[in-house]
Amino acid sequence: QVQLVESGGGLVQAGGSLRLSCAASGRTFSDYAMGWFRQVPGKEREFVAVISWSGGSIDYAIPVKGRFTISRDNAKNTVYLQMNSLRPEDTAVYSCAAASSILRVTTIPPRCEYWGQGTQVTVSS
Repeated sequence: QVQLVESGGGLVQAGGSLRLSCAASGRTFSDYAMGWFRQVPGKEREFVAVISWSGGSIDYAIPVKGRFTISRDNAKNTVYLQMNSLRPEDTAVYSCAAASSILRVTTIPPRCEYWGQGTQVTVSS
């Protein structure tokens, strides 16, 4: 089992920045690719970013590319999502997830083994 707990969400003005963290406990964190997703009420969960177990492979959804940065610190069992130039359309509940491969993160629907509870990000105009 892997437990995932997100933090760092909040209210920010458009153009501002937030850094989300996802702390993992349980099984070996470095065994897993990690992904960030977001969801707004009434819409499908949306892939945001993924990072491989080593950090050597990274990918982003087109709407966030160039504005968001995913990273991980395996010594701290934590994955991060740095969000810059935030827009009102970025408002959502952001969740992290762990998967045994990048493909399981990016496939539709995602097939991640473990999910966090999510943290709310609200961007005001």
